[in-house]
Amino acid sequence: MFMIIYSDFFSCKIGYLSNKLLISTQCNIAETQIFLIMPIKYKLIEKGQPGVVNGGTKKWYASVFNDGEITIDDLVKQIEKFFALSEADIRGVIIALENVIQEQLANGKIIRLDKLGSFYPSLSSEGVVKEADFTSANIRSAKVNYRPGKRINDALATATFQKKS
Repeated sequence: MFMIIYSDFFSCKIGYLSNKLLISTQCNIAETQIFLIMPIKYKLIEKGQPGVVNGGTKKWYASVFNDGEITIDDLVKQIEKFFALSEADIRGVIIALENVIQEQLANGKIIRLDKLGSFYPSLSSEGVVKEADFTSANIRSAKVNYRPGKRINDALATATFQKKS
């Protein structure tokens, strides 16, 4: 189990593995948020080699075992612990954020949410030999991509793993 402590000035990581302290730094607790991080659970799946008849040599790979999901209701309850805002206010902000993100992605904009990351639109299309032959009819679909921010990447870089029993 890891505890990650974030401050506006720096991040501190304190981890325990088999009751041994791994990393410790001092933090200004008044400016800090503390998050309890549990191991990411995984399962093993067997995969063959792509493009090889009968799968070739099969190997075992880790795959995340999704241990439930968090809904907007769950997020609202967790956010309420950090702020003096009502449940309705928090829900309203989340729904407004969702609406603005939808609108701006549909307008082709990149949405940068600082440490959370960025959402950006991308296209899938059929190729044509000559640029002049390309029309919007060649576009198959639009989708949304997500690129995590530094804080999300840092949290995953310190993740621990536990095989699902």
